[in-house]
Amino acid sequence: MSSFPRATVLAAAVRSGAASASGATEATLARIDAGNPALNAFVAVHHQDALAQAEAVDRRIGAGEMLPLAGVPVAVKDTIWVSRRRVTQGSRLFADFHAPADAIAVERLRAAGAVIVGMANSSEFACKGVTTNPLFGPTRHPMDPSLTPGGSSGGPAAAVAGGLVPLALGTDAGGSSRRPPAHVGAVGFKPSFGAIPYGPGFAEPFVGLAVMAPIAADVADTALMFEALAGPDPRDPDSVAVAPDEDRPIDTLTVAYSPRLGLDASVDEDVREAVERSVEGLERAGIRILRRDPVWPAGVTETALMPLQHAGLAALYGDAFRRDPALFDPDIAAQIERGLSLSGAEVAATQILSAEVARALAAFLADADLLIGPTTPCVAWPLDRLGPAVIGGQPVPPRAHAVFTPLVNHAKAPALSLPCGRGRDRLPVGLQIVGPRGFDRRVLRFAAVAERAFAEFWPGAGL
Repeated sequence: MSSFPRATVLAAAVRSGAASASGATEATLARIDAGNPALNAFVAVHHQDALAQAEAVDRRIGAGEMLPLAGVPVAVKDTIWVSRRRVTQGSRLFADFHAPADAIAVERLRAAGAVIVGMANSSEFACKGVTTNPLFGPTRHPMDPSLTPGGSSGGPAAAVAGGLVPLALGTDAGGSSRRPPAHVGAVGFKPSFGAIPYGPGFAEPFVGLAVMAPIAADVADTALMFEALAGPDPRDPDSVAVAPDEDRPIDTLTVAYSPRLGLDASVDEDVREAVERSVEGLERAGIRILRRDPVWPAGVTETALMPLQHAGLAALYGDAFRRDPALFDPDIAAQIERGLSLSGAEVAATQILSAEVARALAAFLADADLLIGPTTPCVAWPLDRLGPAVIGGQPVPPRAHAVFTPLVNHAKAPALSLPCGRGRDRLPVGLQIVGPRGFDRRVLRFAAVAERAFAEFWPGAGL
């Protein structure tokens, strides 16, 4: 697992002159060249451009600029626009597309002194729970190449956990940048909807759900990246300012713990044990834990909300699918076909259910400051499967591994996956920390306290 210098440490060294952005970038490119063939985390590495960016950062430091991400190498998910670079969404439809502009988040990374070193693998259109696509094939788990890191941000997560880069920028519309970090032992943060401006970029099938999501090796690096990216921008009408940090001591928070997030979901015993142990560790650290389940609207499941994704895919790519279904990943083609079969009333009913989910979580978090539970109900599984066939001793459908993350997207709330221990074969387990919408910094501050607590009783919980 990763021994790469943390972003906070590297940026401080570059700012002080103890290191250079150019040297850090050269070392990063060498690590990628050596380590990526086994992982397939990167689908493009911009060697010359990265070195030119690094030289520019060194000049800016020499001119007296104080850059929070000075010289920090960053991987960007292959769904996010990086100006003049090939960005494909893992799709044959965009195999030759070159972005005409930077996404606002990429623009802000550059302004903060980060160095964009390349594009990280994604499932097609970021619409699948494993990371494989028709253009680039599968990304592999850094601990075991026979396993998947999950998806859709498996490339960014594997790049961080595999020690290729200290930071990555993913996207998250249903857990795509929380589940893969949970599976590989990294930190994945889904901010509140609008906290980090979105676009310019591809049209999204997940209207009102998708966010830019930092992925890092620890909470301090995650927070550093979030602060460089957060804040409204007039180009994104959904972008908002989130609450400032609070003076309130962490031990005064009321933290609700729900082992199944209030859902009728199967959980593997090794995951349950790791999460329970982490909760006990938090209690020993003085955190006030209340065992309480959120109450969701009747009929809410991860599957019940999927028509929004299917309808979005059909609206964007239905015509291309009708012309040539073979262009698409078969699993994505099946989603498009389902989307084309939906009625307007069915889509509207799902939108209404989504709004009810948001109200339900907001009501629950009016009485609790945070909600914690497992990020996923299982550890990583074999690369050739969409998901485990059995979880918690019960046969399950392919998306059962994704059950605990999507509701938070529909609630537009912040959530972070924090490594909290190990399951079978010492594979990582993640604890999901959910806060009220707009209280992103509360989530990050609590996660930092939890990270320290876990390190004391469960060494090696993360990278």
